[in-house]
Amino acid sequence: MPLLMSPLLKWTLVALGGAAMVHWVVKEVRRVNEELDRAKVRARIPVKEPLPTLRRDPATGEYRPL
Repeated sequence: MPLLMSPLLKWTLVALGGAAMVHWVVKEVRRVNEELDRAKVRARIPVKEPLPTLRRDPATGEYRPL
């Protein structure tokens, strides 16, 4: 016997299921980001120095740092 439900009830159930899925995904993303932030602090990743700006030497055509 097929389950008889009105289309409005079906769409409501789909919307509730979708909202629950989005809520779960957001919680997981926040949890993973917090875990990665804690790991980054423990690893103490050094800050890279910025790369020097290069200018083209008109005599040789090579690029050299300022």
